[in-house]
Amino acid sequence: MQYMLLIYNCDRPEPGDPAFPDALARVNAFAEECRRRGAFVSGHPLQGEHTATTVSVRDGMTLITDGPFPETHEHLGGTYVLDCRNLDEALELAALCPMAADGTIEVRPIAGVPNLDHRPSTGT
Repeated sequence: MQYMLLIYNCDRPEPGDPAFPDALARVNAFAEECRRRGAFVSGHPLQGEHTATTVSVRDGMTLITDGPFPETHEHLGGTYVLDCRNLDEALELAALCPMAADGTIEVRPIAGVPNLDHRPSTGT
């Protein structure tokens, strides 16, 4: 079963920061452990919440707001998708994620929806 690890409230050093090489090594070691177990599907760090744009549609009107949803107290820093044997393995890997030491990792099973078309675009 696939699980999404959502990484919240974790500040990460940027390239050029003296802490960056160590942080990058820890993240790469985590991804390698997930690969070794055959669980790694994808991982994506997100740019800071200041780059977010929020879109909603109410009564047929599209509303676009710069920044994250105003009532948001947590910021989403990135995600991993892992293909795990069960929830226990997903939770074990979430605890190994280096961002768990500074932030919070939310683990959710990815819903299997019959006939949902999630094919990638063909690039035409």
